[in-house]
Amino acid sequence: MTAAEFQQLAPGIPLQPGIYKYYDSSNSLIYVGKAKSIRKRVSSYFNKNLNSYKTHELVRRIHHIEFTIVNSEQDAFLLENSLIKEFQPIFNINLKDDKTYPFIVIKNEPFPRVFLTRKKIPDGSEYLGPYTSVKKVRELIEFTRQTIPLRNCSLNLTEKNIREKKFKVCLEYHLGNCKGPCEAHQTEEGYRENIEQLKNLLRGNLTPVLKHFRDEMKRFAADMRFERAEITRKKVEFLENYQARSVVVSTRTGDMDVFSLVKDKEVAFVNFLMVRNGAIVQTHTTKVETHLDESPTEILSFSVAQLRDTFNSEATEVVVPFEIEYPQTELTITIPKAGDKKKLLELSEKNADYFIEEIKNKARLQLSRNTDKIKILEQLQANLQLPSLPLHIECFDNSNFQGSYPVSAMVCFKNGEPSKKDYRHFNVKTVEGINDFASMKEAVYRRYKRLRDEEQAFPQLVIIDGGKGQLGAALDAIRELGLLGQSTFVGLAKNEEEIFFAGDQESLKLPYNSESLKLVRRIRDEVHRFGITFHRQKRSKGTFKNELEDISGIGKATADMLLKEFRSVKNIREKTEEEIAAVIGKAKAGIVQKYFSGNDGNDG
Repeated sequence: MTAAEFQQLAPGIPLQPGIYKYYDSSNSLIYVGKAKSIRKRVSSYFNKNLNSYKTHELVRRIHHIEFTIVNSEQDAFLLENSLIKEFQPIFNINLKDDKTYPFIVIKNEPFPRVFLTRKKIPDGSEYLGPYTSVKKVRELIEFTRQTIPLRNCSLNLTEKNIREKKFKVCLEYHLGNCKGPCEAHQTEEGYRENIEQLKNLLRGNLTPVLKHFRDEMKRFAADMRFERAEITRKKVEFLENYQARSVVVSTRTGDMDVFSLVKDKEVAFVNFLMVRNGAIVQTHTTKVETHLDESPTEILSFSVAQLRDTFNSEATEVVVPFEIEYPQTELTITIPKAGDKKKLLELSEKNADYFIEEIKNKARLQLSRNTDKIKILEQLQANLQLPSLPLHIECFDNSNFQGSYPVSAMVCFKNGEPSKKDYRHFNVKTVEGINDFASMKEAVYRRYKRLRDEEQAFPQLVIIDGGKGQLGAALDAIRELGLLGQSTFVGLAKNEEEIFFAGDQESLKLPYNSESLKLVRRIRDEVHRFGITFHRQKRSKGTFKNELEDISGIGKATADMLLKEFRSVKNIREKTEEEIAAVIGKAKAGIVQKYFSGNDGNDG
């Protein structure tokens, strides 16, 4: 859109607060922004000299503009963040955080179960979190089970089922980990009290939980139930130790969210500390991508809104290192100069710095690993005198069982590592009986015909597991496809680890225990594993099919019903016709019984 074209549209753009959306010629949303006055803000893109190439590129792509009027600047702020999170336009700030975070769910059911989940289902259950670490969630759940007795079974504990005594208490009851609601040893009201204690624990609010257990301990002691009092005393001690291990800033600090921003060249990193009841309960650092040279204020304002929304924060105070645009009036923005909050902010910055250093260390380690892998591939290239570095290697192997269920497998290694998405297995279709050469030819033909037809990249090296015969069959397939010279094909002799080239009289042995030989062994072992796994699956399915589905008049569904009921063909053979008829009906039972009777007679 040109400035002249915009001038024709400008009078129709409102002066009220709201959000504006830029779309390109393919009707894709490329940018969302907020403004106190939509017309003034949008006009600024077309009326000023654009020094930034990125902004110039944004304006060049604008095809049409949409806007939404809202009642206040706060509403515009919330709507902008919501739209960016949902659509992630390419020119907006983007939090590079595509994880699915875990929750702790309290199920909406009698005597609710409590467990980890990644999916929120709108069934009335209560979801606590999300949490930044699965390990942390498991630790929390285990911690609560050490102190608060809740059931971990999946019984349907309706009032009717309990009244009719459908269930019996399990070992967890006798161990003291559950109070036995399944046999009405605990009321639903008492169980709900335990759930409230659990919520306090998960929110880091240990004070009411400790008070509850101390009061309980005193009651047990007063009633001379000293064993129960001792059990409760140990729970109190366990809770106190847990509280001592927590990162407690100050019990006077209360609930707040702490954010810091660290820029590393063109990339920004935002750290978030969630402080509840004076203790840090969660910490999270995220990478932020910017596209229009946004200021630190814009980056942090956006990140605060997004992260508070992601982690369902209800804290009414946010601690930040500098002034941010955050129009929510009910929220207190604090920029500390000293004291506990300043220490928290410094701790947040340390976490961000540590995160950046970890990324750099991983990159250095990956570079080192990649360098090592390249050296191994260069060694293999030299050993085999390959014309190019074997960055892409494929390996084939056959498998059959007494001539039945023939299959072939192919594994793919890229840059010295397995590329499992490129693995393939082949049901051999054109070969009868045992014929490894023909099976290999079919698999190789099908693989490289597809690569040729789809114009995909060919491997630099193809390993045929099985020696000269299979290698010759594979090259016949390549010759028929007109692909000779596309890849180097070698044969690998079984067990001997000798490598054969087509036409060579002598085999080649790689240097003993060299890294290149280790790589070839690894590829060979992987193709064996992959092929054998597939072969077992097919053989297992084939055994059932031969025994039942090959009976004239018995289909797969009927065979499945019989196997589900009687577990094995052997058991079916031993059943009476009446027993089989109870599952599949009298007519089909007669067919099955006649088949097995006939086979028994032939065998005898």
